[in-house]
Amino acid sequence: MSEALFLTGVNSFCDQGFYNESIKEEWLMKLQQQLQKHRTDLIIAVGGLVLIALVSRYGFNWQLGYTVAMFIASIIGFIPIGLQAGSALRVRVISIDLLVSIAVIGALVIGEYNESAIVTFLFLLGALLEQKTMEKTRSAIGDLTQMAPAQALLVTTDGVENVDIDSVDEGDVMLVKTGAQVPVDGIVTKGNGYLNEASITGESAVMTKTIGDHVFAGSILENGTIEVQAEKVGEDTTFGKIIELVEEAQDTKSSVERFIDKFATYYTPIVLLIALLVGLVSRDARLAITILVLGCPGALVIGVPVANVAGVGSGAKLGILLKGGEVMATFKHVDTFVFDKTGTLTYGTPRVNAVKHYREDRDAVLQAVASIESESDHPLGQAIINFVDAPAQTVSETQVIKGMGVSATVGGISYLVGNLTLMAKYHVAISAAQQQDVQALEAAGHSVVLVAQNNQLALVLGIKDQLRPEVKASLNELRQMGAKQLIMLTGDNQATADLIGQELTLDVVKGNLLPEDKAAYVQALQDAGHTVAFVGDGINDSPSIARADIGIAMGSGTDVAVETSDVVLIKSNFHQLVTAFGLTKKTVANMQENIVLALATVALLFIGLVLGLVNMGSGMFIHEFSILLVTANALRLLLSTSSKQKLDQRQLLSETSRLD
Repeated sequence: MSEALFLTGVNSFCDQGFYNESIKEEWLMKLQQQLQKHRTDLIIAVGGLVLIALVSRYGFNWQLGYTVAMFIASIIGFIPIGLQAGSALRVRVISIDLLVSIAVIGALVIGEYNESAIVTFLFLLGALLEQKTMEKTRSAIGDLTQMAPAQALLVTTDGVENVDIDSVDEGDVMLVKTGAQVPVDGIVTKGNGYLNEASITGESAVMTKTIGDHVFAGSILENGTIEVQAEKVGEDTTFGKIIELVEEAQDTKSSVERFIDKFATYYTPIVLLIALLVGLVSRDARLAITILVLGCPGALVIGVPVANVAGVGSGAKLGILLKGGEVMATFKHVDTFVFDKTGTLTYGTPRVNAVKHYREDRDAVLQAVASIESESDHPLGQAIINFVDAPAQTVSETQVIKGMGVSATVGGISYLVGNLTLMAKYHVAISAAQQQDVQALEAAGHSVVLVAQNNQLALVLGIKDQLRPEVKASLNELRQMGAKQLIMLTGDNQATADLIGQELTLDVVKGNLLPEDKAAYVQALQDAGHTVAFVGDGINDSPSIARADIGIAMGSGTDVAVETSDVVLIKSNFHQLVTAFGLTKKTVANMQENIVLALATVALLFIGLVLGLVNMGSGMFIHEFSILLVTANALRLLLSTSSKQKLDQRQLLSETSRLD
């Protein structure tokens, strides 16, 4: 009985102790949260007390007022620093806050209240400015998040209901009015309008959307009213994935950052040990405390992460998703770029590239041909429709001639649209010069469409998947930036591949390749010692994107390619590849500059200490200044982004004015 009572008492005591400990932990957490919330007010209070102390001493020669104000300032300033150090110790981390805490306690013990007050003020001020700078570098994510739609108009059996975007499910139908954002990725089921998709695709032109067309969350309906059935909602939308990728990238550490973190875990205890030994040997507590202050590796710890975050944020503003610091560190060393053809170097869809006309009424013939092709779903016909972009005319007597083309009548005039065999069947005369035009287009890789008007050849259209206009200049820039090899791998026939290779002066061109052949070629390049970047857009490119040292996906590509890649060019503009390559080089260089600045600062502080030129207060001032210096250096990446955006806008305005 007595034993049972004893055990019950022990358990009760232990439970009570655990309960009290839990209350203590919760109380400390709430205190830290409150201090964090009022950090600015706290710094103002400490700074004000330091100012009062200085005025008391040097203005009124009041030593007691000076001492009391400095002491109170030290205590107030020490509370958040000490709590932070304690929290780190509880998880077995020796942090910078611990070095400062010990230094402040030591200064208070030996009566150096002025030193302890100034150290706490500068440390808190530096931490606040560091936080504000990091918030600035993460502004790209904030901008993206604010652009995401928060509300939606849900179409129900009872009418239209305004709902939170989080409550929308796949299959729901949304109403979108003029000026509103599309809340989901989906298909237009009713109405039509003009959508601005620049925030998603980078395409500045307003797109016409009607029933059956796909739309993206975050795009803006400039005019019209549409109903959209949701296919993807929330984080699954294209816009949601962009935000998620940027957030993940900014939180991903590079090998340099991981090294710095590991270095700091050993460096901080070493500084503590050195300070202790110096104090014991020299019997100079002030000197030991000063070593603790000067040895804080703040600039070293913050310099690399802030550069990484600024680099990722800078890329996001330019429409480039760089998935973390490790990607940038590797991308910088790429010496071989391998490209897919279709959808990467080219647009990926056939377009009218050449028009040979043999009659004066060229435009009227083109409009008639587009009207005829509007009744067909053939890819070449769609290319003609997109090229002409004119209202359809009335078409009659349409007859499809299998394997040859189509005959029809528009405005009382008969037309033949098709290949040479169709022209021969209807005895359309083709002169030697016209025959040469056809052969020249075929030799250049075009699919040729001939148009006869009243049995006389009127047009010859050359249609092919065109090169992106910025590709050639961009490839030359890549060479200037250090690319040693530019290679194209494609599933198209070798003859078509060679034509593109010659036009772009590529180093190697390989055609007739299956997806596994492309991946094997990438592996062979890596085995030969090259650092390889593969640029593609389709599902068939995913194995090569995953295999390469750096996989790069065009933003218009498939979800698989985008998710497999290390870099996403959201706007699918090939020049973004050059921008991304240059940005990684700048970011890595910025990291290296920050490391040099941080180490140089520590070295100079200790040299100054040995020479008697630096004390605790001035040392902390220089230490905090070095943190601001490395963060300001990282901010240059964002400033250069803003300058580039303004330059691009000026170029766009200039080009628009020229066209007008």
